[in-house]
Parts: sequence; C-alpha cells; structure tokens
Amino acid sequence: MNQLKGIAAASGISIGPAYKVGKEEFIIAKEPIREEDIPVQIQIFEEALIKTRREIIDLQKRISFEMGQEEAQIFDAHLLVLEDRMLIEEVISRLKKERLNVAFIFSEVLKKYVEIFLKIEDEYLKERIADINDVGKRILRHLLGKERKAFEDLKEKVVMVAHDLSPSDTAAMHKQNVCAFVTDVGGKTSHTAIMAKSLEIPAVVGTESATSRIKTGDMLIVDGSMGVIIINPDEETLNIYRKEEEKFKGVAERFLSAKDLPAVTLDGTTIKINANIEFPDEVPSVKLHGGEGIGLYRTEFFYMNRKDLPSEEEHYEAYKYVAEQMNPNPVIIRTLDLGGDKFLSQFEIPYEMEPFLGWRAIRFCLARPEIFKLQLRAILRASVHGNLKMMYPMISGIEELKQANKILEDAKEELRKKGLAFKEDIEVGAMIEVPSAALTADILATEADFFSIGTNDLIQYSLAVDRANEKVAYLYNPAHLAVLRLIKNIIDSAHKANIHVGMCGEMAGEASLVLLLLGLGLDEFSVPPQVIPEVKYLVRSVTLGQAKEIAAAAMLLSTGKEVEEFTQAKLREILK
Repeated sequence: MNQLKGIAAASGISIGPAYKVGKEEFIIAKEPIREEDIPVQIQIFEEALIKTRREIIDLQKRISFEMGQEEAQIFDAHLLVLEDRMLIEEVISRLKKERLNVAFIFSEVLKKYVEIFLKIEDEYLKERIADINDVGKRILRHLLGKERKAFEDLKEKVVMVAHDLSPSDTAAMHKQNVCAFVTDVGGKTSHTAIMAKSLEIPAVVGTESATSRIKTGDMLIVDGSMGVIIINPDEETLNIYRKEEEKFKGVAERFLSAKDLPAVTLDGTTIKINANIEFPDEVPSVKLHGGEGIGLYRTEFFYMNRKDLPSEEEHYEAYKYVAEQMNPNPVIIRTLDLGGDKFLSQFEIPYEMEPFLGWRAIRFCLARPEIFKLQLRAILRASVHGNLKMMYPMISGIEELKQANKILEDAKEELRKKGLAFKEDIEVGAMIEVPSAALTADILATEADFFSIGTNDLIQYSLAVDRANEKVAYLYNPAHLAVLRLIKNIIDSAHKANIHVGMCGEMAGEASLVLLLLGLGLDEFSVPPQVIPEVKYLVRSVTLGQAKEIAAAAMLLSTGKEVEEFTQAKLREILK
C-alpha cells in the first residue's frame, strides 16, 4: 500500500479499480499527392471541420442540458479554434505548395501552433494549448477515419487515471462507469476540476506522477476532499474508507434536504443564498436547488461565437426574461468582463504578456464607452420588470467607480430623452477582486450600494498565483491569512457604511470555509446552483455566535493549512 498526494479538486470518496488512459497518439503517413487531388483533399479537410464543429455543438447542447451552462461554455474556446482563419488558410496554402496528404499537413501545422504557444512565457496560454490539442485530435480523427475512444464500454465502476483529461474526455464520462478521476496535471480551478464538481464525482489533480505509479487494475481509494490517493490499500484501510464513503453520501443527502428551507442560523439570523449563472436558461436550475436570487449573472455569453456585436435589444430581452422569472427575488447583473481568460477577436484586443493584469473588465468598458453604454441602457430598461441590480467587475479604485457611474448617468439621460422607462434608483455595486479595492473598501463604500467579493481573482492577485498554472497551483489557497484579512476588511468597511456584502467566487461554496465566512459577517453567498443546498444546510447548523467564534479562532492561526485543518475539524464536529 502506498499513498499519492495531489490537489483536492472535487470532494467525496470513491473506491475502485484504476483504468489508465494513455495519451492518444496518431501515426500519420507522409504521402505525396497529384495536383488534381488538391481539391479533393481540401474538401476532405472542410468536411472534417464541419463534422468537428457539429460534434462540439452537439456536445455543448448535451452538457448544457445535463450539467449546466457553465460547463457547456468551456467548449466555446474549441469553437473559436475551429474558426481560426490563419490556421485554416495555412493548411490549405501548404497543401497546394507541398502537395502532401491533408492529414499530414494538418498535423504539422498543429504541431507548429503548439510549439509557438509553448515558447511564450505566459501560463494563461496553457489553457489555449489544451483547446488546440483537443480540437486538433477531433479533426485528425475525422481526417483519418478513426473512431473516438469511448467510455461507454466500461463494464464496472472505475477510477480514471490520466496525464490530463480534456474537457471532451471529462464530458464523455457523464453517466458512464467512472466513479472518480486522477490526473498528473491540473489545478483547483482548471476545466477538469470544474467538470468534476458538476459530475459530482471525487477528483484529485496535479499529482505529477499518477500515471507512472498507477497501473490499470490497481485498487484505488480516491479522497477528493483531502487530495489523497491510496494505491492497493490493505483490508483494514479499505474498511475505514468504505465507512467514510457511506458517511459522505449520508451528509450529501442531508444537504439536499435543506434546499427548500430558509437560510437562517439557529439563533435567527437570515443569510441570503443566491446562485451564479451564465445563461438565462439556468433559471429553472436556480429555482430547483432553492436559490433565493441570482448573485452573479455573467454577461459575456452575448459576445461568444459570433463575429458581430450583440444589439441592445438582445441584451434587454435576456435581462428582462431573468428579471421576470426571478421576481421579486434579486438578480445582480455583472457588466461585461472580457479580457483575461475571455478573449474575443472582434474587439481587436492586442496580445498581452499578462492578460489577467491588462486591458480587461471595467478597464475595457471605460475605454469603449459606446459598447458599455449599450449594455447599461439594456439593464436599465429591464430593471422595470423585476428586482434588477448591477455591479462593475475589477474595480481597482474610486476613480474607476465614479467614471463608470458617470457613464451610467449618461445612459439614464439618453433613456429619459427617448421616454423609455427604467428604475431610477437601481442599486449599483462594485466587485472587490483586486487588493487595491480590498484595502480601500472604506472609500469605495461611499460610492457603491453594495459589494460582491470575487475571490477567484482576489486570491490569485493577492498571492501572486496564476490559478491556471499547475506548477504553482498548490499556492492558490483561499484560507491564506492574507486573503482572510482582506475579506474581513471588505466586510467591516461595508458594514460601517451600512451596505451589504456578498461573495460570488468559488470560495463561497467551499464547505469548510462557509462557517468562517459567516462568522466574518458575510451577508450573502452566491454559488453554483447545485451547491446551494449544502451552503443552506451549513448556515442552518450553527448559531451566528458559534460562527463568530470559529472565525475569531481561525484569524489567530498562522498558515492557510492550519486554518483548513481547524475549519474542517469544526465542520465535522458540527455535522457529527
């Protein structure tokens, strides 16, 4: 029996035999072709692109229906690769010039693109490499007439072990005989981790050596809560973990029992539990899981997979629908957050060495007021149809907040002149996800109606950790004392100014930290719809006094590891 440590990506415990997936390799012969064969080869290439596009769109639809829009959106990047004119034109140009079979030409162009991206010292582009490889393999299968490896043939529950799993691979596991998975690479916020949580199966990523230390058939225990894999355990260890597995399932059922109950602490304090959504058609899932509102409505989907810009009417109709469906519950719309890991070619955003620190979110909107104002007018018009609020992403200081509000006032004046109705006193908040905003929260509170803490960015900016880089993923720690102190300052500043503060980052849904955040005074948790019952259950399990004691004790510790161990112990104690 030996043990392997990795990054806890999706909680839970599973026991089963290993099923090792090797890297998919293609042996492609280099074959000369005649000039008259070129049109046929071009047609074969175009048909492969069409088939691949249809395949990805079908997969997106299925994932959207079965797992949710956030998971389906992962495949937007794959569609963008398919539409890359430079790649397509280079394949056709080389085909005509070199007169070699299209499968060989395409594989060479693909290799060249991957090598170019690997040479650029920007970890953000690693996600792009994964997308290129994933789409490239799909196209090559069609060019070579190969069948895609499937998981449908699995006869028993297995633990998938791989160097890496593409979003396509992970999606294909849905409802198949996969009870957990383990990878060599990946981080807590990688595509693989996101998909694992949606599949509701345990996952440990970033182990570095799983594929070299595990062979198919090895019995594995995967503890996705602690990031531990035990290889070929003895009978005593197996029995211990079987009991833990049953306990975990029992706890999950208890969580679900709270979905339709109010989120009220044992001593009567009401907490808002809202949902994060990406698309309007996620509203039924919010209601199904007991969401009391929408704390984060991302709006980037309007700009995905299209060459033109969305109209004001498109924005308006979508916002109106969500406002009406959720009325009288609140819906907080986040204004356009492009840039960083969401790059769209129609805006001609230049390549940046550090895209997460560059021209993105509110910076982009303030520089392109005509695009920003169009969205603001649509939000304002939709505000009469329900309880709409709005917030600006990536605010770094009071100047940006005032400038954004000035553009909002201009948008209001334009609507007044047209005689169009809107809610004059619509609440406007600031997302606090930059350390400078967290440290000047008292100043920002004079201009904002509420705060929403975006922890995904706040953590990576505060700890100087690229959350997409598996080499430093172990440093990405929501429980780090620097992060907790920033959060405490944000909450205290908001309450001193009599404004409420929510959290819409992934940290809000981490069970071991929910009670700590509650004790720090967080007013609202906004999480993926499927996480709502768990957060509600935890809030209903303690008094506010108990939560404050947990938070106070945690803030006296020295390391994130100590905070995690302490809060996990308290969680086990409370949940018995």
